[in-house]
Amino acid sequence: MTDDKVPHAADNIIVEAEHVTKTFTTPDGRALPVLDGVSLTLREGEIVALLGKSGSGKSTLLRCIAGLIAPSSGTVEYRGEPLNGANPGVAMVFQSFALLPWLTVQQNVELAMQARDVPEAERREKALRAIDLIGLDGFESAYPKELSGGMRQRVGFARALAVEPDALLMDEPFSALDVLTAANLRGELTKMWESKGFPTKAVLIVTHNIDEAVQLADRILVLSSNPGRILAELHVDLPRPRDKRDPGYEELVDTVYDILTGRESALEKAAQIAPAAVSAMTPVDLPLPAASVGGLSGLLEILDARGGRDGLAEIAEDLNFEVDDLLPLVDAAVMLTMATVAGSDIEITDEGHTFVVSATDPAKEQFARLVVQHAPLVGAIVKALHSTKDGSLREGFFLDLLRRGFSEDEARNQLDIAIAWGRWAELFAYDAERGELILEVPEPVVTGGSRL
Repeated sequence: MTDDKVPHAADNIIVEAEHVTKTFTTPDGRALPVLDGVSLTLREGEIVALLGKSGSGKSTLLRCIAGLIAPSSGTVEYRGEPLNGANPGVAMVFQSFALLPWLTVQQNVELAMQARDVPEAERREKALRAIDLIGLDGFESAYPKELSGGMRQRVGFARALAVEPDALLMDEPFSALDVLTAANLRGELTKMWESKGFPTKAVLIVTHNIDEAVQLADRILVLSSNPGRILAELHVDLPRPRDKRDPGYEELVDTVYDILTGRESALEKAAQIAPAAVSAMTPVDLPLPAASVGGLSGLLEILDARGGRDGLAEIAEDLNFEVDDLLPLVDAAVMLTMATVAGSDIEITDEGHTFVVSATDPAKEQFARLVVQHAPLVGAIVKALHSTKDGSLREGFFLDLLRRGFSEDEARNQLDIAIAWGRWAELFAYDAERGELILEVPEPVVTGGSRL
């Protein structure tokens, strides 16, 4: 990094958040804490990554820093002044491309400057300069429908950079792209950052991708989930461009992975809880990981073929995935007692091995038993269906209850995962047209169950 990008004096602080707490209100009036006492400082000359799983509140924190939403308590300051609205010194790049389809590339790039009343001639000059910087020279008059996903995201970068913000805020900017396009854009972002012509002084990026954080950031803040708190702050003292084969790079990836799975994962802790205690947990206490049965089965088969135990980093590298792509599958395996995690290694259990070697019908019976015992939402659905006269309930019943502890989108995602798991296990059917869940077995798989 060049010398002009390493200052850390107090007067070089761009954004400072102190003890930021954010609580939303669910439709039934209950408080839903998302952030709890988070503090961070963003200085000139650094890229900082906010890394965490779903539910860590990292995107909410980014929006508080941008001034798009206000904290419930705590403060956010820009250049020493408390925010009372939109942050004037930042620009954002979103996960979705957020382009207006009826405007050209140049017109989309000029939008943010129009909102800031930048004169037309100056807008045009800055837009063209930003378009050239991100490699879209020649596409000024093209419309979004004519561009690939990677090119559309480049327009998003150009629009943010054209206003020459003090800090660039990025919310999962590469997650909607294919692996190769995302890798290419990360590399180009690194090159632009290293160049003296990069028109912003700092970058704050939200990501769930461990490798992305280690590749880009000077500091990584690892957040816990539900609510989000800072678990660790890691400094990345590696030269750019960074080599994934560097022992220091691999060690840092392993360290971050250990933090996410060893000290923070509620699912790993759940494997150590007595079955009676698990059955008393609610779906909010123990959410379902975003894993399909096929994906879980594939992970277990690979692990079993590798002798039953291996490092997640090694498995991911052999499969050409990032480590964090495997985390939901790991969480599901641990939740269902099919695997255990020790440090950065995963080991298959007897339950997992039995599942791998069993024929389809016995595997379904085993999976049905495990999800009812260890996945609170699935157990709650089965118990609720057994409590009705005809063994059926509308999905709205479960969504209303889930919204007490999840946002609207998260409640829908949780129910969709539960439905997929329950259908594969032949615990219940699902009529999508009527939005109805229907019991498929005459008796409960196990007694007890979970409560919503």
